[in-house]
Amino acid sequence: MKVDFTRWLPAIAKDSYRKTALSVAGVAALGGLALAPTAVAAPVTTGPHQGAVAAIDLATGKAATSAQQDDQPVESGLTTGSATGKPPAGKPSRAQLIPHGIEGAQSRIPLDDAQLANARKIVDAAKKTGVGDRGAVIGVATSLQESKLYNLGHLGAYNDHDSQGLFQQRPSSGWGTPDQITDPEYSATAFFSALKNVGGWQDLPLTTAAQTVQVSAFPYAYAQWEEQAADIVQQLW
Repeated sequence: MKVDFTRWLPAIAKDSYRKTALSVAGVAALGGLALAPTAVAAPVTTGPHQGAVAAIDLATGKAATSAQQDDQPVESGLTTGSATGKPPAGKPSRAQLIPHGIEGAQSRIPLDDAQLANARKIVDAAKKTGVGDRGAVIGVATSLQESKLYNLGHLGAYNDHDSQGLFQQRPSSGWGTPDQITDPEYSATAFFSALKNVGGWQDLPLTTAAQTVQVSAFPYAYAQWEEQAADIVQQLW
């Protein structure tokens, strides 16, 4: 049965962060294929092709952009946790954010202003949908894997099927229209609405919870972002 997630969602106004798309000719599956939970997964691929690798390099600061002609990415400061190990007043603790411990080696990237703005949208949607700080960690980690927190539009021949947006959601799988899923607030709300329909998601490892929603060809890739996602959520909550 095909699930129409749009019936759960209110009409969401567009804002200035909509379609902060990565301006490079080519992103395929940035580590995953975002499908509706009941959709059939696309064929498993061996990994991102050269167009996707080039886009990932740009997103992670390994390639210069027209506005930034050196190899140093813009730092947001949201790449490390509290120096004291204690959360700031009013912020969730590490135990709340990572209740099951991290799984495997962790990846970490610096964030520019566009990525930071998108992370804020995900955290705000987590609050509004009631999934809490743990849900926010799952959402931010998923977007770090799928798009490196960039709101990707359709990228032509290099696109992975019709996947777009922060979570690489697919219109053909019932996630919404292209305009909707490239609206960060809508796409994050759609992700969390699906997450809430995963029984016992709060008690699942992050990669299992994310994979149940995303149905990715790379199901274990989400785990590598859990630590940085927790740092981001702790500082933005």
